[in-house]
Amino acid sequence: MTTPSKDSFGARATLKVGDASYEVFRLDAVEGAERLPYSLKILLENLLRTEDGANITADHVRALASWDPGAEPSTEIQFTPGRVVMQDFTGVPCIVDLATMREAVTQLGGDPDKVNPLAPAELVIDHSVIADVFGRPDAFEKNVDLEYERNRERYQFLRWGQTAFDEFKVVPPGTGIVHQVNIEHLARVVMVRNGQAYPDTLVGTDSHTTMVNGLGVLGWGVGGIEAEAAMLGQPVSMLIPRVVGFKLHGELPAGATATDLVLTITEMLRKQGVVGKFVEFYGSGVTAVPLANRATIGNMSPEFGSTAAIFPIDAETIEYLRFTGRSAEQVALVEAYAKEQGLWHDPAAEPAYSETLELDLATVVPSIAGPKRPQDRIELTDAKQAFRAALGSYTTPNSAVDEAGEESFPASDSPAVSAGNGAGKPFDYHSAARGAEGRTSKPTTVTVDGAEFELDHGAVAIAAITSCTNTSNPSVMIGAALLAKKAVERGLARKPWVKTTLAPGSKVVMDYYDRAGLTPYLDKLGFNLVGYGCTTCIGNSGPLQEEISAGVQSSDLAVVSVLSGNRNFEGRINPDIKMNYLASPPLVVAYALAGSMDIDITTEPLGTGSDGEPVFLTDIWPSPQEIAEVIASALSAESFADSYSDVFAGDDRWRSLPTPTGNVFEWDAESTYVRKPPYFDGMAMTPAAVTNIEGARVLALLGDSVTTDHISPAGAIKQDSPAGQYLTEHGVERKDFNSYGSRRGNHEVMIRGTFANIRLRNLLLDSENNGNGVQGGYTRDFTNGGEQAFIYDAAQNYAKAQTPLVVLAGKEYGSGSSRDWAAKGTSLLGVRAVIAESFERIHRSNLIGMGVLPLQFPEGQSASSLGLDGTELFLITGITALNDGGTPRTVKVSAGRSDGVTVDFDAVVRIDTPGEADYYRNGGIMQYVLRKMVNG
Repeated sequence: MTTPSKDSFGARATLKVGDASYEVFRLDAVEGAERLPYSLKILLENLLRTEDGANITADHVRALASWDPGAEPSTEIQFTPGRVVMQDFTGVPCIVDLATMREAVTQLGGDPDKVNPLAPAELVIDHSVIADVFGRPDAFEKNVDLEYERNRERYQFLRWGQTAFDEFKVVPPGTGIVHQVNIEHLARVVMVRNGQAYPDTLVGTDSHTTMVNGLGVLGWGVGGIEAEAAMLGQPVSMLIPRVVGFKLHGELPAGATATDLVLTITEMLRKQGVVGKFVEFYGSGVTAVPLANRATIGNMSPEFGSTAAIFPIDAETIEYLRFTGRSAEQVALVEAYAKEQGLWHDPAAEPAYSETLELDLATVVPSIAGPKRPQDRIELTDAKQAFRAALGSYTTPNSAVDEAGEESFPASDSPAVSAGNGAGKPFDYHSAARGAEGRTSKPTTVTVDGAEFELDHGAVAIAAITSCTNTSNPSVMIGAALLAKKAVERGLARKPWVKTTLAPGSKVVMDYYDRAGLTPYLDKLGFNLVGYGCTTCIGNSGPLQEEISAGVQSSDLAVVSVLSGNRNFEGRINPDIKMNYLASPPLVVAYALAGSMDIDITTEPLGTGSDGEPVFLTDIWPSPQEIAEVIASALSAESFADSYSDVFAGDDRWRSLPTPTGNVFEWDAESTYVRKPPYFDGMAMTPAAVTNIEGARVLALLGDSVTTDHISPAGAIKQDSPAGQYLTEHGVERKDFNSYGSRRGNHEVMIRGTFANIRLRNLLLDSENNGNGVQGGYTRDFTNGGEQAFIYDAAQNYAKAQTPLVVLAGKEYGSGSSRDWAAKGTSLLGVRAVIAESFERIHRSNLIGMGVLPLQFPEGQSASSLGLDGTELFLITGITALNDGGTPRTVKVSAGRSDGVTVDFDAVVRIDTPGEADYYRNGGIMQYVLRKMVNG
């Protein structure tokens, strides 16, 4: 039940649409509302409707209405999202936590049924399918069978949650990717609840929740712990943000795709600096951006760092809602509400913005991004040379001898040379991947299925059409299929070392492929359907073929992946692959044909056709007209209606799963997937006082751009890692390890996986070891003379010695996925504070939510500039000021070196709102909510 608004501004009114009437809160009742950007108007309505006189007051409404675009954010407001959306990797631990809270409430004398979502919560199981089987007709069925085999415990647990909690629904496996299901079906755009109509808003447990911004829906990714609080009725504490206006004009040229557009925007906004800000698109060019392209842009918001990246509602939104099968009544309501509230896009309007930038769509050119960050855009014409320039960082320089018998040059000094087969020559497995004179080279002979060929640095080992970013976009998906058709007709084939996968975001994609007769051409090139899920982008690419994996490992080759996803961070895609590139689906197919990144696919042939002639990318690239004709003939509203007609029911596999019952979950002590976490063990009704941090050791000394993947990997579990050892000890065979992502319901696995990414570089390891390439989850254990040890093992030793821990880091700490386990694992390892040069928004918030203090080095300072090497003992004082109800701006940090010298500095406390201070004082957000629930 919602508390009725105090309605201090007399904004309550009635909106009639057809035969229906709805209570609404009129924005024009508040002076100044009309000048606000679209996104802030949605926040203003939220405050008007939820004004309770305590958490949300008339002063908050006035502060937002009188927003100063040029001011730095300082005013805290409470945003109450209309719903919560989750995927299973992050959703399972959410439901585990809710189940644990029910027990804790009972033990503290409260009512367990109070632990129940108060807002609609929908979970889409999309992160668990792994592309084990590929390139064959039965790949989808085989992978889904394996998925159920591996994840039976998790799925039974989610089915229990579906029955135990009100307002909680699960979209079963094999349906689609959460963000595509969200825009195609779950999103309301305007919600109706308890007779009220209001803008659809949400938070999601995946950073790419922002994809729904393309529909005009305000929402963003949060950590699972914040999502749990939102489900339980806690508003999201936030500062009124700066809003960046991004003006669009012109139209995309032929040959440029939505992917090229979004990579261009990502690069521009990263340079602009939009972390923690809203981005809003406006101007005449908005009407020229199809809804699917808007969603693609919104999806990449985390990659440019903004909280949200939103498009306003207009005729394109309405047409998309109609086309995707929303009811006539809902479509009419959205249009009427948006126009009535001043939320309808006016191409001529120039709202007040904090900053602006603009883009002429006509200037966008074909691009890729890599080899390790989404914002590192490379024009396609420069891809080969950019690859060569980067290669030196992933290989041992001068490791090969060129054909003249002289040592090769480092990659950045290399002359151009093709790795593809030459014009008019028959394909030769032996030479196709070589041709590397002039750059670091290590030709390695591999035999697969009787065919022998050579692998070298730059070989494309994975080409994956995957991820919500692009598989929701018919123009690029049809483009990829048409390119495949033309390639097959010319006699081209994928190179035999390329693992090719197709994982669409919804069943609608395969429906329109089949209608257009394009599926056989993709199959012919090995792009058979492997599953409807996140796959490669989340690290579920599955293993490379054994012979290829062995060849890569034996020669330490820097092979690459090309994927149509949104994430290409180190160690994320596949443990054998060092360099990862984002590209549009048509370019994914093109690189599967080329087989190497060491080729300029804009000027060199992709291969030789059946007529003996070279085939170039321009020969098979589909025109915009060809793509438009297929979309017009193959896509229909009926496809969406059929795909989503019974979306929560699931297939026979799902319906036949035995489902536990009862409002409190019965934990299985033998389970390696779902375990009761220790967050509430020994919890008292009154929180203990905040204390200073004394005698702390550094668990990890890290550089810039450490992502949540580095902190808490989602992919494969290595057998010799602490997590692998734990699973082995519990009788789990190597083939059944599954991934870290799928094991998130078991804190024992996840603690052992924290800081266990195979590409993590812990600078605490001495320079000699680090020079020998020590990477992964290792540190120096000062309870054992500073010897190298697994981070988990060292943390256990520190815990026994009652030694608190800190982490030192560089810029953009915690960027990437909104992964709550990156904070949960950090906390459970005994880390009390993280001192970084800067933080990513969601991870900073998550650390506070788990009782870990985020501190920032003084402006312009770093661990390196202060002379810290991680061997010091740390004392952090001034934290106790939080006990007085306020938040200190800085705390004093003293780092004592072994030579007796002390380094002192004032660290900035990154507890940014009073609400966050309350969470920290309670030891975390879950403890805060639980105490409030019992006391309430």
